[in-house]
Amino acid sequence: MLLTVYGKRLPPTDWGDAVKRVYANAQVCMACHLCEVYCRQAHSPSSDLASAYSRGTLPAVAAVRVDEKRPVSFAVQCRHCDEPACVYACLAGALSKDPVTGVVSVDAERCVGCWTCVLACPVGAPRQDFARGKMVKCDLCQGCETPACVANCPNEALIYGEVELEAQPCGPASRVAVASVRMEARTG
Repeated sequence: MLLTVYGKRLPPTDWGDAVKRVYANAQVCMACHLCEVYCRQAHSPSSDLASAYSRGTLPAVAAVRVDEKRPVSFAVQCRHCDEPACVYACLAGALSKDPVTGVVSVDAERCVGCWTCVLACPVGAPRQDFARGKMVKCDLCQGCETPACVANCPNEALIYGEVELEAQPCGPASRVAVASVRMEARTG
């Protein structure tokens, strides 16, 4: 597969057979929004839950959101697409895809808050941080074994697992694809 941005080739991927992603199971999601709470805490300057919501500081924005359309609800976060439409659409070049891990990340210093990534994403994953004028997206809690949203989901509606890179259900063409998922056993 060849990835290009503004006519430039992206380096070849070295993902091997599978890439870890967060998957939502709408059948067991109870819309408690704890994934949002713990995502916000994980990305807050303070590790204290109360401080993450303090009015005295500029609070972090959760990179995951729960969509509710009763009786169905599920968490929406970045899918770290095979061909990320947000990376192609970013006017400032603030978004990039790591060729080793497959993680799509944002360079907040380069982000100009134009929100074209929000418009381009087929799943609506990028979030707008209006206070900072930047976009926020899931980084899979880099540096942690398990993302905070998955680790704190009481119903295990979020699963951190691997997907075979046969094809991805997102990208510029928003193509429909079938992916085989291998679930990891939850530790802890």
